Amino acid sequence: MRSVGVEEELLLVDADSGAPLAVSGAVLAAAERSAWQRPSTSGRRHEFEKELQKEQLEFATKPVTEMGELQEEIVRIRREAAHHAASAGAVVAAVATSPLPVKPSLNVGRRYRWLGEQFGLTAQEQLTCGCHVHVSVASDEEGVAVLDRIRPWMAVLTAMSANSPFWQGEDSGYGSYRSRVWNRWPSAGPVDIFGSADRYHEQVRAMIDTGVLRDEGMIYFDARLSATYPTVEVRVADICLDASTPVLLAALIRSLVETAARAWQDGRPPARIGTSLLRLASWRAGRSGLDGPLLHPETMRETSAEDAVDALYQHVREALKDQGDDERVREGIAHLHERGNGARTQRRLHADGQGLASVVTRCAEMTIKP
Repeated sequence: MRSVGVEEELLLVDADSGAPLAVSGAVLAAAERSAWQRPSTSGRRHEFEKELQKEQLEFATKPVTEMGELQEEIVRIRREAAHHAASAGAVVAAVATSPLPVKPSLNVGRRYRWLGEQFGLTAQEQLTCGCHVHVSVASDEEGVAVLDRIRPWMAVLTAMSANSPFWQGEDSGYGSYRSRVWNRWPSAGPVDIFGSADRYHEQVRAMIDTGVLRDEGMIYFDARLSATYPTVEVRVADICLDASTPVLLAALIRSLVETAARAWQDGRPPARIGTSLLRLASWRAGRSGLDGPLLHPETMRETSAEDAVDALYQHVREALKDQGDDERVREGIAHLHERGNGARTQRRLHADGQGLASVVTRCAEMTIKP
Protein backbone atom coordinates (compact mmCIF):
# COMPACT_ATOMS: atom_id res chain seq x y z
CA MET A 1 0.00 0.00 0.00
CA ARG A 2 1.48 3.34 -1.05
CA SER A 3 1.71 5.95 1.71
CA VAL A 4 0.19 9.40 1.29
CA GLY A 5 0.92 12.76 2.88
CA VAL A 6 -0.73 16.15 2.42
CA GLU A 7 0.66 19.67 2.67
CA GLU A 8 -1.76 22.57 3.11
CA GLU A 9 -1.25 26.33 3.15
CA LEU A 10 -3.67 28.25 5.36
CA LEU A 11 -4.53 31.95 5.24
CA LEU A 12 -4.11 33.90 8.49
CA VAL A 13 -6.92 36.44 8.90
CA ASP A 14 -8.51 38.76 11.41
CA ALA A 15 -11.42 37.05 13.17
CA ASP A 16 -13.73 40.07 12.79
CA SER A 17 -12.76 41.80 9.56
CA GLY A 18 -11.54 38.78 7.61
CA ALA A 19 -8.53 40.78 6.45
CA PRO A 20 -5.26 38.84 6.07
CA LEU A 21 -2.78 39.35 8.90
CA ALA A 22 1.00 39.19 8.54
CA VAL A 23 1.52 37.20 11.74
CA SER A 24 3.05 33.89 10.65
CA GLY A 25 6.15 34.57 12.76
CA ALA A 26 4.07 34.93 15.91
CA VAL A 27 2.03 31.83 15.07
CA LEU A 28 5.16 29.75 14.51
CA ALA A 29 6.59 31.02 17.79
CA ALA A 30 3.42 29.90 19.56
CA ALA A 31 3.69 26.48 17.90
CA GLU A 32 7.32 26.21 19.04
CA ARG A 33 6.44 27.09 22.63
CA SER A 34 3.68 24.50 22.63
CA ALA A 35 5.97 21.85 21.14
CA TRP A 36 8.46 22.16 23.98
CA GLN A 37 5.71 21.26 26.43
CA ARG A 38 5.10 17.82 24.92
CA PRO A 39 7.37 15.02 23.72
CA SER A 40 7.81 14.49 19.98
CA THR A 41 7.38 11.04 18.46
CA SER A 42 7.76 12.12 14.84
CA GLY A 43 11.21 13.69 15.04
CA ARG A 44 9.68 17.10 14.29
CA ARG A 45 9.01 19.72 16.91
CA HIS A 46 5.73 20.60 15.19
CA GLU A 47 4.04 20.37 11.79
CA PHE A 48 4.12 24.05 10.82
CA GLU A 49 6.41 26.10 8.55
CA LYS A 50 6.50 29.58 7.14
CA GLU A 51 5.64 30.23 3.52
CA LEU A 52 6.42 32.96 0.99
CA GLN A 53 4.10 35.51 2.61
CA LYS A 54 3.68 36.37 6.28
CA GLU A 55 -0.09 35.95 5.87
CA GLN A 56 0.33 32.19 5.32
CA LEU A 57 0.98 29.14 7.45
CA GLU A 58 1.96 25.79 5.98
CA PHE A 59 1.67 22.34 7.52
CA ALA A 60 2.38 18.78 6.46
CA THR A 61 0.74 15.60 7.71
CA LYS A 62 2.73 12.50 8.47
CA PRO A 63 2.64 9.81 5.75
CA VAL A 64 -0.24 7.36 6.26
CA THR A 65 -1.86 4.51 4.35
CA GLU A 66 -5.44 4.81 5.65
CA MET A 67 -7.65 7.66 4.40
CA GLY A 68 -9.59 7.83 7.66
CA GLU A 69 -6.34 8.48 9.50
CA LEU A 70 -5.40 11.13 6.95
CA GLN A 71 -8.66 13.01 7.59
CA GLU A 72 -8.08 12.85 11.34
CA GLU A 73 -4.58 14.26 10.80
CA ILE A 74 -5.82 17.16 8.67
CA VAL A 75 -8.59 18.09 11.11
CA ARG A 76 -6.24 17.82 14.08
CA ILE A 77 -3.52 19.99 12.54
CA ARG A 78 -5.99 22.58 11.23
CA ARG A 79 -7.35 22.90 14.77
CA GLU A 80 -3.85 23.19 16.20
CA ALA A 81 -3.14 25.90 13.64
CA ALA A 82 -6.27 27.74 14.75
CA HIS A 83 -5.19 27.45 18.40
CA HIS A 84 -1.73 28.90 17.69
CA ALA A 85 -3.19 31.60 15.42
CA ALA A 86 -5.49 32.73 18.24
CA SER A 87 -2.46 33.62 20.36
CA ALA A 88 -1.47 36.05 17.60
CA GLY A 89 -4.97 37.54 17.29
CA ALA A 90 -5.83 35.63 14.12
CA VAL A 91 -7.86 32.70 12.80
CA VAL A 92 -7.03 30.33 9.96
CA ALA A 93 -9.09 30.11 6.78
CA ALA A 94 -8.81 27.35 4.19
CA VAL A 95 -9.31 29.65 1.22
CA ALA A 96 -6.90 29.62 -1.70
CA THR A 97 -6.91 33.38 -2.26
CA SER A 98 -7.99 36.24 -0.04
CA PRO A 99 -11.48 37.45 -0.99
CA LEU A 100 -10.61 40.83 0.54
CA PRO A 101 -8.06 43.27 -0.89
CA VAL A 102 -4.57 42.64 0.45
CA LYS A 103 -1.01 43.79 -0.04
CA PRO A 104 1.00 40.72 0.97
CA SER A 105 4.19 40.89 3.04
CA LEU A 106 7.13 38.78 1.88
CA ASN A 107 8.62 36.70 4.66
CA VAL A 108 12.10 37.41 5.97
CA GLY A 109 15.11 35.43 4.81
CA ARG A 110 17.65 35.35 2.00
CA ARG A 111 15.54 33.04 -0.17
CA TYR A 112 12.40 35.18 0.00
CA ARG A 113 14.40 38.35 -0.57
CA TRP A 114 15.92 36.79 -3.69
CA LEU A 115 12.47 35.76 -4.96
CA GLY A 116 11.18 39.30 -4.47
CA GLU A 117 14.13 40.83 -6.33
CA GLN A 118 14.11 38.24 -9.14
CA PHE A 119 10.38 38.08 -9.85
CA GLY A 120 9.04 41.48 -8.80
CA LEU A 121 5.25 41.68 -8.69
CA THR A 122 4.89 37.97 -9.45
CA ALA A 123 6.43 37.23 -6.04
CA GLN A 124 5.04 40.25 -4.22
CA GLU A 125 1.43 39.51 -5.22
CA GLN A 126 1.70 35.73 -4.81
CA LEU A 127 -0.62 35.16 -1.85
CA THR A 128 -2.10 31.80 -2.82
CA CYS A 129 -2.81 28.73 -0.72
CA GLY A 130 -2.50 25.30 -2.28
CA CYS A 131 -2.82 21.65 -1.34
CA HIS A 132 0.00 19.28 -2.32
CA VAL A 133 -0.36 15.50 -2.18
CA HIS A 134 2.66 13.21 -1.85
CA VAL A 135 2.43 9.53 -2.84
CA SER A 136 5.29 7.11 -2.28
CA VAL A 137 7.10 5.54 -5.23
CA ALA A 138 9.70 2.80 -5.31
CA SER A 139 12.30 4.71 -7.36
CA ASP A 140 12.88 7.81 -9.46
CA GLU A 141 12.38 5.67 -12.55
CA GLU A 142 8.93 4.60 -11.37
CA GLY A 143 8.20 8.16 -10.28
CA VAL A 144 8.96 9.64 -13.69
CA ALA A 145 6.96 6.90 -15.40
CA VAL A 146 4.06 7.98 -13.19
CA LEU A 147 4.57 11.69 -13.98
CA ASP A 148 4.47 10.92 -17.70
CA ARG A 149 1.17 9.04 -17.37
CA ILE A 150 -0.84 11.25 -15.00
CA ARG A 151 -0.45 14.48 -17.02
CA PRO A 152 -3.95 14.48 -18.63
CA TRP A 153 -5.74 14.09 -15.30
CA MET A 154 -4.30 17.07 -13.42
CA ALA A 155 -6.85 19.60 -14.64
CA VAL A 156 -9.75 17.55 -13.24
CA LEU A 157 -8.16 17.73 -9.78
CA THR A 158 -7.87 21.51 -10.12
CA ALA A 159 -11.57 21.74 -10.96
CA MET A 160 -12.61 19.52 -8.06
CA SER A 161 -10.57 21.54 -5.55
CA ALA A 162 -11.40 25.02 -6.89
CA ASN A 163 -11.69 27.35 -3.89
CA SER A 164 -10.52 30.79 -5.01
CA PRO A 165 -13.27 32.72 -6.81
CA PHE A 166 -12.38 36.14 -5.37
CA TRP A 167 -9.27 38.25 -5.92
CA GLN A 168 -8.56 41.68 -4.43
CA GLY A 169 -12.19 42.24 -3.47
CA GLU A 170 -13.70 41.23 -6.82
CA ASP A 171 -15.24 38.07 -8.26
CA SER A 172 -12.54 36.88 -10.65
CA GLY A 173 -14.94 34.90 -12.83
CA TYR A 174 -12.81 31.82 -12.10
CA GLY A 175 -13.42 28.90 -9.79
CA SER A 176 -9.70 28.61 -9.11
CA TYR A 177 -8.07 31.97 -9.67
CA ARG A 178 -5.19 30.68 -7.54
CA SER A 179 -4.24 28.40 -10.42
CA ARG A 180 -3.97 31.39 -12.76
CA VAL A 181 -1.88 33.45 -10.32
CA TRP A 182 0.34 30.45 -9.56
CA ASN A 183 1.04 29.91 -13.25
CA ARG A 184 2.76 33.29 -13.43
CA TRP A 185 5.87 31.49 -12.18
CA PRO A 186 8.02 30.55 -15.19
CA SER A 187 8.49 26.96 -14.04
CA ALA A 188 4.83 26.25 -13.20
CA GLY A 189 2.28 24.20 -15.08
CA PRO A 190 2.14 21.05 -17.21
CA VAL A 191 5.32 19.72 -18.80
CA ASP A 192 6.35 17.42 -21.63
CA ILE A 193 6.80 13.66 -21.32
CA PHE A 194 10.27 12.90 -19.91
CA GLY A 195 10.64 9.22 -20.75
CA SER A 196 13.20 8.41 -18.05
CA ALA A 197 14.50 9.56 -14.70
CA ASP A 198 17.79 10.64 -16.32
CA ARG A 199 15.96 12.97 -18.70
CA TYR A 200 13.87 14.37 -15.85
CA HIS A 201 16.95 15.20 -13.81
CA GLU A 202 18.75 16.60 -16.87
CA GLN A 203 15.82 18.94 -17.49
CA VAL A 204 15.74 20.08 -13.87
CA ARG A 205 19.49 20.76 -13.88
CA ALA A 206 19.24 22.66 -17.16
CA MET A 207 16.45 24.85 -15.78
CA ILE A 208 18.44 25.69 -12.65
CA ASP A 209 21.59 26.33 -14.68
CA THR A 210 19.80 29.13 -16.54
CA GLY A 211 19.97 31.22 -13.36
CA VAL A 212 16.25 32.03 -13.63
CA LEU A 213 15.49 29.57 -10.82
CA ARG A 214 17.33 29.55 -7.52
CA ASP A 215 17.24 25.82 -6.81
CA GLU A 216 15.29 22.58 -7.19
CA GLY A 217 12.63 23.88 -4.80
CA MET A 218 11.51 26.22 -7.59
CA ILE A 219 10.61 23.39 -9.95
CA TYR A 220 6.90 24.16 -9.81
CA PHE A 221 5.64 21.52 -12.25
CA ASP A 222 2.01 20.39 -11.84
CA ALA A 223 3.53 17.15 -10.56
CA ARG A 224 7.16 16.48 -9.74
CA LEU A 225 9.53 14.19 -7.91
CA SER A 226 9.92 15.47 -4.38
CA ALA A 227 13.42 16.74 -3.66
CA THR A 228 13.05 15.62 -0.03
CA TYR A 229 10.99 12.42 0.06
CA PRO A 230 10.71 9.28 -2.15
CA THR A 231 7.40 10.52 -3.50
CA VAL A 232 5.59 11.94 -6.47
CA GLU A 233 4.17 15.33 -5.44
CA VAL A 234 0.97 16.53 -7.13
CA ARG A 235 0.63 20.32 -6.77
CA VAL A 236 -2.42 21.41 -8.79
CA ALA A 237 -5.10 21.69 -6.08
CA ASP A 238 -6.38 24.70 -4.19
CA ILE A 239 -6.53 24.26 -0.45
CA CYS A 240 -10.02 22.89 0.13
CA LEU A 241 -12.57 24.36 2.49
CA ASP A 242 -14.02 21.06 3.71
CA ALA A 243 -11.41 18.83 5.37
CA SER A 244 -12.87 15.76 3.64
CA THR A 245 -12.04 17.07 0.15
CA PRO A 246 -8.23 16.80 0.40
CA VAL A 247 -8.78 13.21 1.55
CA LEU A 248 -10.88 12.56 -1.56
CA LEU A 249 -8.13 14.08 -3.69
CA ALA A 250 -5.46 12.05 -1.90
CA ALA A 251 -7.35 8.80 -2.53
CA LEU A 252 -7.77 9.64 -6.21
CA ILE A 253 -4.14 10.72 -6.59
CA ARG A 254 -2.82 7.59 -4.89
CA SER A 255 -4.91 5.52 -7.30
CA LEU A 256 -3.69 7.62 -10.23
CA VAL A 257 -0.11 6.87 -9.18
CA GLU A 258 -0.85 3.16 -8.78
CA THR A 259 -2.69 2.98 -12.11
CA ALA A 260 0.17 4.75 -13.88
CA ALA A 261 2.79 2.52 -12.26
CA ARG A 262 0.91 -0.59 -13.36
CA ALA A 263 0.67 0.73 -16.91
CA TRP A 264 4.42 1.35 -16.94
CA GLN A 265 5.12 -2.12 -15.58
CA ASP A 266 2.89 -3.59 -18.30
CA GLY A 267 4.74 -1.66 -21.00
CA ARG A 268 1.85 0.62 -21.92
CA PRO A 269 3.09 4.05 -23.10
CA PRO A 270 1.78 7.39 -21.82
CA ALA A 271 -0.87 9.28 -23.77
CA ARG A 272 0.84 11.60 -26.25
CA ILE A 273 -1.17 14.71 -25.41
CA GLY A 274 0.71 17.91 -26.16
CA THR A 275 1.63 20.29 -23.35
CA SER A 276 -0.16 23.14 -25.17
CA LEU A 277 -3.43 21.19 -24.91
CA LEU A 278 -2.81 20.46 -21.24
CA ARG A 279 -2.36 24.19 -20.64
CA LEU A 280 -5.76 24.81 -22.21
CA ALA A 281 -7.27 22.08 -20.02
CA SER A 282 -5.68 23.69 -16.96
CA TRP A 283 -7.08 27.10 -17.89
CA ARG A 284 -10.53 25.63 -18.51
CA ALA A 285 -10.48 23.87 -15.13
CA GLY A 286 -9.44 27.06 -13.33
CA ARG A 287 -12.16 29.03 -15.09
CA SER A 288 -15.00 26.54 -14.63
CA GLY A 289 -14.25 24.67 -11.45
CA LEU A 290 -17.22 22.29 -11.26
CA ASP A 291 -19.69 24.92 -12.52
CA GLY A 292 -18.96 24.80 -16.22
CA PRO A 293 -17.45 22.66 -18.96
CA LEU A 294 -14.06 20.97 -18.72
CA LEU A 295 -11.86 19.29 -21.31
CA HIS A 296 -12.18 15.52 -21.29
CA PRO A 297 -8.83 14.12 -20.08
CA GLU A 298 -8.68 11.50 -22.85
CA THR A 299 -10.08 13.37 -25.86
CA MET A 300 -9.28 17.01 -24.96
CA ARG A 301 -12.77 17.94 -26.13
CA GLU A 302 -15.29 19.93 -24.13
CA THR A 303 -17.47 17.91 -21.80
CA SER A 304 -19.41 18.42 -18.58
CA ALA A 305 -17.64 18.58 -15.24
CA GLU A 306 -19.59 15.49 -14.16
CA ASP A 307 -18.34 13.49 -17.16
CA ALA A 308 -14.73 14.62 -16.66
CA VAL A 309 -14.78 13.62 -12.99
CA ASP A 310 -16.42 10.31 -13.85
CA ALA A 311 -13.71 9.65 -16.45
CA LEU A 312 -11.10 10.10 -13.72
CA TYR A 313 -12.99 7.78 -11.40
CA GLN A 314 -13.36 5.08 -14.06
CA HIS A 315 -9.68 5.39 -14.97
CA VAL A 316 -8.55 4.61 -11.40
CA ARG A 317 -11.43 2.43 -10.23
CA GLU A 318 -9.50 -0.84 -10.19
CA ALA A 319 -6.78 0.67 -8.00
CA LEU A 320 -9.37 2.28 -5.74
CA LYS A 321 -10.98 -1.11 -5.14
CA ASP A 322 -7.63 -2.77 -4.47
CA GLN A 323 -6.79 -0.08 -1.89
CA GLY A 324 -10.20 -0.20 -0.21
CA ASP A 325 -11.04 3.39 -1.16
CA ASP A 326 -13.74 2.87 -3.79
CA GLU A 327 -16.77 3.47 -1.57
CA ARG A 328 -15.19 6.51 0.11
CA VAL A 329 -14.37 8.05 -3.27
CA ARG A 330 -17.79 7.35 -4.81
CA GLU A 331 -19.50 8.95 -1.82
CA GLY A 332 -17.05 11.86 -1.85
CA ILE A 333 -17.61 12.58 -5.52
CA ALA A 334 -21.39 12.44 -5.11
CA HIS A 335 -21.18 14.76 -2.11
CA LEU A 336 -18.93 17.16 -4.01
CA HIS A 337 -21.28 17.34 -6.99
CA GLU A 338 -24.24 17.88 -4.66
CA ARG A 339 -22.85 20.62 -2.45
CA GLY A 340 -20.14 21.99 -4.73
CA ASN A 341 -16.54 22.85 -4.04
CA GLY A 342 -15.19 25.77 -2.02
CA ALA A 343 -15.65 28.22 -4.89
CA ARG A 344 -19.35 27.46 -5.02
CA THR A 345 -19.65 27.75 -1.24
CA GLN A 346 -17.92 31.14 -1.19
CA ARG A 347 -20.10 32.48 -3.98
CA ARG A 348 -23.23 31.11 -2.33
CA LEU A 349 -22.38 32.86 0.93
CA HIS A 350 -21.76 36.09 -0.94
CA ALA A 351 -24.98 35.77 -2.95
CA ASP A 352 -26.91 35.31 0.30
CA GLY A 353 -26.07 38.90 1.14
CA GLN A 354 -22.95 38.35 3.20
CA GLY A 355 -20.13 40.76 2.52
CA LEU A 356 -16.71 39.41 1.71
CA ALA A 357 -15.60 39.89 5.32
CA SER A 358 -18.38 37.59 6.46
CA VAL A 359 -17.52 35.11 3.71
CA VAL A 360 -13.99 34.86 5.10
CA THR A 361 -15.04 34.50 8.73
CA ARG A 362 -17.63 31.83 7.82
CA CYS A 363 -14.95 29.97 5.87
CA ALA A 364 -12.69 30.16 8.91
CA GLU A 365 -15.40 28.44 10.96
CA MET A 366 -15.77 25.73 8.30
CA THR A 367 -12.01 25.18 8.12
CA ILE A 368 -11.79 23.41 11.47
CA LYS A 369 -14.96 21.33 11.24
CA PRO A 370 -14.45 17.54 11.02
